[in-house]
Amino acid sequence: MDSKNRKNHWENIYETKPLNTVSWYQPVPKTSLAFIDDMQLPLSAKIIDIGGGDSLLADHLLQRDFQNITVLDISSRAIKRAQKRLGHKADKIKWVVTDITDFHANDTYDLWHDRATFHFLTSDEDIAAYHASVNNHMAKNGKMIIGTFSERGPKRCSGIPIKQYSVEKLSGIFDKGFQKGKCFYEQHPTPAGGIQDFVFCSFEKTN
Repeated sequence: MDSKNRKNHWENIYETKPLNTVSWYQPVPKTSLAFIDDMQLPLSAKIIDIGGGDSLLADHLLQRDFQNITVLDISSRAIKRAQKRLGHKADKIKWVVTDITDFHANDTYDLWHDRATFHFLTSDEDIAAYHASVNNHMAKNGKMIIGTFSERGPKRCSGIPIKQYSVEKLSGIFDKGFQKGKCFYEQHPTPAGGIQDFVFCSFEKTN
């Protein structure tokens, strides 16, 4: 799926589905927050949430008093929903509407967080563009948290195919310029009562 079709697809999803009905919904993103707590980042750390859209991670980061949060999503509707939910607190966050494969900014980030965006990139070209974006936008010694569907997880999500990963495959994508940290598998219960199997890994940028 090319960038234009991806955008149209996700705009439609966020136009038609309430937050608490989408499969990736988490009222408390416990795994991501546990990673972040373990990293002991300063409250001034520059954090970007890739595909964060209408998720609740930004809300919890604000509650922890992080001061430099960016949320990136392909869907302007997702961003607007998050801004409406947060009210005046939304002014504390930098919002970016773009496809991650087209992301270009002058900023570099101390933490790159991605739960359930990377696995929607199925072509070699898009995966390479994502890797280049990570490389260009992460500070040296910056941290990355990435979660994707595992090889035991779904093969499709929200009506479109995804790319499944094992720990080995996921860490292999980032084997140059990154040091792998903690990796594990986790089962995510969906609002509809299903189970999705994820793999999570953390990395540190070394160059």
